[in-house]
Amino acid sequence: MIAPFLEDAEVIGVYTRMVPAHHIVELQLIGCPDPDPTYTRYFTPQRNCLSTDLDEIGRRYIGALADEIAKWLKQIPAREPIGVAFSGGIDSGSVFLVTYHVLRELGMSPSRLKAFTLNLGDGPDFQQARKFLDELGLGLFLEPIDAELGSLDIVVAQAGIAPMAGEPPMQAWADVIDINLGGAINAIHAALPHLGEGASIIATGSVAAFMPNDVVASPGQDPGGTGYSYAKRALSDYIHELARALAPRRIRANAVHPTNVNTDMLHNDAMYRVFRPDLEQPTREEAELAFHSQQAMPLPYVEPVDISNAVVYLASEEARYVTGIQLRVDAGSYLKFHGFHV
Repeated sequence: MIAPFLEDAEVIGVYTRMVPAHHIVELQLIGCPDPDPTYTRYFTPQRNCLSTDLDEIGRRYIGALADEIAKWLKQIPAREPIGVAFSGGIDSGSVFLVTYHVLRELGMSPSRLKAFTLNLGDGPDFQQARKFLDELGLGLFLEPIDAELGSLDIVVAQAGIAPMAGEPPMQAWADVIDINLGGAINAIHAALPHLGEGASIIATGSVAAFMPNDVVASPGQDPGGTGYSYAKRALSDYIHELARALAPRRIRANAVHPTNVNTDMLHNDAMYRVFRPDLEQPTREEAELAFHSQQAMPLPYVEPVDISNAVVYLASEEARYVTGIQLRVDAGSYLKFHGFHV
């Protein structure tokens, strides 16, 4: 991540992520995670167009990054400092060195550049960052940010794949259980020893957890798909019992259950076939005609920010007495399949 910074500590909301991400990320909300950032890809290689020469591939790869950093630097006021979030790993190291190189190539002063590194008691990450710069004779650019480990207050357990019609079928079953259920539980269990009074755990479920499954017309037909639903049902039950166990400790646990969301997990060929089994190769436009069938409200899907808003609420002080709930952000999907019951 790169960010320009001002002497009064105001941060301008334009960042780039680390090299492998291949995106410029523009943030409008600073100080907490922006639920709706803008991503612009700066490196989209054509497949099978390069030789197998790794040096040539590297030149093209880093060259694309350098071009984008140069464009960005030209927009920054001449005397304004430049900060790089730096760990000394290959990603942030590449970003820092390319920024340093581009500054010099453009005739700008490298003294504007700082490598901001989180220092938690001279731990291994800080030592790695210092070693990286010292070995290149660039140690003067290191800018430690001293901090102490405190308590953990918010855990968002979000692990998900949707291997509908996945192959091999039973591997799809095992993978979705391991990730969607096991991954979420592992994250929560790793966090439990560090949670104190007032902490909040939020797990991402799915409206698939509430779909009727009393009658199965073709058992074993799609283990990946049925495994997805099972994992979300089991996670819902787990959160309910976890909330019971944690309530006397004043720690909250809740789940958020989205319906269709406007992401790549919905927009892919396998999911299109789930919604349009009547077509061999349905397009997005053809699948979207059926997306509405899952919601009571007349819309094909909700947006990621709608789920983020629910998570932010459950993490906030406004929800300090909310625990054990299954919060459905589903545009009325549940209403289509269930009557009222206690």
